[in-house]
Amino acid sequence: MPAPARSGWIRRPVPSRPAEPRADGVPAPVTAARAVAATLRSVPRGLLALIYPPSCAGCGGAVADPGALCPICWSGLRLIEEPVCQRYGTPFAADLGVGPLLSPRAIAEPPAYGRGRAVALYDGAARRLVHRLKYEDRLDLAGVMARMMAASGRALIAEADCLVPVPLHRGRLWRRRFNQAALLATIIARDTGRACVPTALVRVRATRPQVGLSRAARAENLSGAFRVIPAEAHRLSGRRILLIDDVTTTGATGNAAARALLRAGAASVDLLTFALVGDTAG
Repeated sequence: MPAPARSGWIRRPVPSRPAEPRADGVPAPVTAARAVAATLRSVPRGLLALIYPPSCAGCGGAVADPGALCPICWSGLRLIEEPVCQRYGTPFAADLGVGPLLSPRAIAEPPAYGRGRAVALYDGAARRLVHRLKYEDRLDLAGVMARMMAASGRALIAEADCLVPVPLHRGRLWRRRFNQAALLATIIARDTGRACVPTALVRVRATRPQVGLSRAARAENLSGAFRVIPAEAHRLSGRRILLIDDVTTTGATGNAAARALLRAGAASVDLLTFALVGDTAG
């Protein structure tokens, strides 16, 4: 029997005996999709374009190249550009001078991670892309989003020893059947040649949804939610870690995950996400 519709999004029908999610959070359909992609690559490009014309990753409209955004969706992205707060990655409304810039919040409440960066502000087209990936099972969007993250986080990736996705609790992973952060991290690692360690950091406590919580409530909700599996700590000890997630809201999730990694011996932790909730740093 199909799963019931949930507010704001619709899930695909779930088989009566669904396959258990993989431990690394990467969905099984990705493996099948790679096999399909290999088959399609053998078809002449012109013929393939006639059968399956390229469509916008955001709205489904016609575009020239597969995986591209149409002009309307592209213009709807509020891309984050320098100058930004060096800790939170929040953009400044104006260039305040030469040198590293810190927002008032970064001075008063520095995060546990060293630097945070994101592709775009979380509204308009960016919000639609995130929601379609997470709640409509649009796994095809992960490649588009990951490529944009790799471009925006080029400096962080260059200095990282490995990528670690922010994990979901096993209960939420079972319901969603994939971890969007793990999918993004896997693609970024593949495209940039960096190592990805998707199973070392785990979410040991099922926290309530963060939506609607204040900054203080979010931090309290996530306290003690993450830990590094002792048997895998050697893969992180002394290494420069780049945390990967889809959205930074207040930084509470990144903070909690970074603290767990640092306690396990990581040399440093930075954070790269697709979208950032907020407007300007000042």
